[in-house]
Amino acid sequence: MSLTADELRRRIFERAIKLLSAKPRSVAELRERLLRGKNSNEEVVETVISRLREYGYLNDERFAFSYAAYKVKQKPLGRRRLERDLKFKKIDSGIANEALEMVFAETPEEQLIDQAIAKRIRIRGKPKNRAEAKSLFEHLLRQGFEFELVSDKVRSLATDYTDED
Repeated sequence: MSLTADELRRRIFERAIKLLSAKPRSVAELRERLLRGKNSNEEVVETVISRLREYGYLNDERFAFSYAAYKVKQKPLGRRRLERDLKFKKIDSGIANEALEMVFAETPEEQLIDQAIAKRIRIRGKPKNRAEAKSLFEHLLRQGFEFELVSDKVRSLATDYTDED
């Protein structure tokens, strides 16, 4: 049984709405998911995507900003980590950079790293030796903070102990 063009378009549109209601997605993510479905073809998927853009359901700029702002509010992260996450979400690098500029204009990276350090100290206490300082340093780098910023912050914390290990 083959579907008419209108039925196919309607089914793909309904699937797109279901996917978007489950979680926000970038245009490229949605396109990829829709093309994986049976009975889908590129022409119909592109038609559905352009219709969703017209209705305002798909907008990479809004998605990138919302995603980055949410992540930063949820957990203090650095620019590099968010950049990587947006790339993974298939957001164009120009759009990602604009979104990150806006997010970090609202909450500077220096403020976020201070929050990350404060949280880590609440959990594990202040670094007491070089090994603990190294662990904190590596943790902050994994969170996506710039090397220089991490280095300065950890060095200022580490002045409290002497090299006893």
